Amino acid sequence: MLPTRLRLDSPTMYPTHPSYPSGSAWHHLCDVVEYSGIFDSEKRQPHSRCIVDTRVALRRSLRELLDDHNRSNVWLNGLAGVGKSSLAFTMAEDMKKEGRLVATFFFSHKHAQSVAKVIPTLAYQLALAFPRIRDDITRAVENDRILLSSDKSRSDQIRELIVNPLHALKFRQDTPYAIIIDGLDECFSAKEAARLVALLTEMLSGPDLPIIHLIFTSRLEAHIRTAMQAGVHEIPLTTRDDDTIQDVRRFLRASLDETRTSRPAIFGQPPQLWPSEDDFKTLAFKAGGLFVYATMAMNFISAASHHPKERLGLLLREKSTASADIDQFYRQIIATSANPFVHCRMLASIIRLNMPFPLLALQSLFYGDQAALAVTLEVFSPVIFNPPDGIGDVEIYHASFRDFILDPLRSKDYYVDDLRAHEHLAICCLDLLIGEDWDKPAYGYARLAWAEHLSLAYPSSKLRDRLALVTKANIFVPGRYGTPPDHDCLRRARETCLSLKWIRSPSHIVVAWHVAKASRRADKAWRKQKMNRMPEVNAGMTRPRRRLKKHHQRVSEVNHIYADLELLSGPPDADLGVERW
Repeated sequence: MLPTRLRLDSPTMYPTHPSYPSGSAWHHLCDVVEYSGIFDSEKRQPHSRCIVDTRVALRRSLRELLDDHNRSNVWLNGLAGVGKSSLAFTMAEDMKKEGRLVATFFFSHKHAQSVAKVIPTLAYQLALAFPRIRDDITRAVENDRILLSSDKSRSDQIRELIVNPLHALKFRQDTPYAIIIDGLDECFSAKEAARLVALLTEMLSGPDLPIIHLIFTSRLEAHIRTAMQAGVHEIPLTTRDDDTIQDVRRFLRASLDETRTSRPAIFGQPPQLWPSEDDFKTLAFKAGGLFVYATMAMNFISAASHHPKERLGLLLREKSTASADIDQFYRQIIATSANPFVHCRMLASIIRLNMPFPLLALQSLFYGDQAALAVTLEVFSPVIFNPPDGIGDVEIYHASFRDFILDPLRSKDYYVDDLRAHEHLAICCLDLLIGEDWDKPAYGYARLAWAEHLSLAYPSSKLRDRLALVTKANIFVPGRYGTPPDHDCLRRARETCLSLKWIRSPSHIVVAWHVAKASRRADKAWRKQKMNRMPEVNAGMTRPRRRLKKHHQRVSEVNHIYADLELLSGPPDADLGVERW
């Protein structure tokens, strides 16, 4: 079975009837909702919220804006790790308790989210918040069968699914509501993020609509600033103001006390005082006003399989010259590994997967590296969420660590470039295909993603050998193991192998020829399968016409293969075992 959350960018396919049957429009809307974008979705566990008695002044200021009956838009911005998402989640919780939350969308690199699902997800929540207009929303879907398609303009979607239904509530001027969009910079291109902000702020500002405040959070990026209309309330979150620094210290103190009281075997009963005041001041200085540093540090210190005193000592051993140095903290975690380069390669591969995997799927994909995988998840447990039940996805806790790993200027000696990471992934995918382990959890992903990783990989001899094996095997038969034909994957692999990056010797041309041959073989088998499904067509075709058609197809296939090879190598060489018909 193929992974259910694999992101597919192709347009959604729709039935050919002019409208949906009664009642099915709502179900169709539910089918395209991105549930990981809803703030309190189980897919977003563990939820990050503000702890008690933190962000008090800031939350009070936000509540004053949200209680105002004059429509306003708010933009919270700041560096990664300053607590934007925690603040947005806490505000969403408060508004939901009061019945004033219209909708949310929390973007995250952890989930395979698509921009095409944002507006339908907001409309779905709108229908739940205001049951009176649910019929208006479903009627819009019934009247336009491509309204939920990724090809439909975003302005049409907002107008038909959100703005027009809200006109029925125009007399609700006594209660201000809120829509919260978090992490604009995480999953969007600059262009898409700016378009979404501009469309929502403009189209929800009409006088005949309920009072709805828009709250956006993102890093401080120029394209998002440009999209913000004049009059938006910009609230910068910094790591240097005294309130934020005190909030981080309060969080550290509460978390250390919880660790101390929950480990009686180490700290005794009643628990001894820990840490010393000097150690606490040093840790607080390292964290500065960066909540993500404090959170990751506590994950590192309180890890169940380690001694908290020793872990704190490791963090404090290297003196910091600057406060809130998150890069230094990440390098310290990596340094605790016995083989940091092997484990960083595994981590870089996990980050570059097209979608997050649960533990069992990762174990099946990295079958030959299971020992390295287990150690990697243990070493990086402070920054990787690995659900103890094995059901949820293994995910990076925070975007700042992903940014650190992918930036050579930040990770320095621990950096693993894209070419090597995708080489590792391509080999793992091809190994699954060669073994025909179709019942393993990652097999569906390998079958769909191997060509993409191949196109981005370093063309090592090990990868070439795997590719030669997989293309010689007859594993791309359409419909085999219940999977669709691999036309796109084979075509993409064919283009990759015929590129100048891959062709470096005559032997490499042979590998390219095998890929091209496998592609033609899959196309031929697929056409044959389609013909077998059309008995009335076959019955009407005379035997000479079928024979002539078959001969024409064989000649055409060979000519296509030779045309590809001659683009780079000229006339085929007899030593390569290639002969003209």
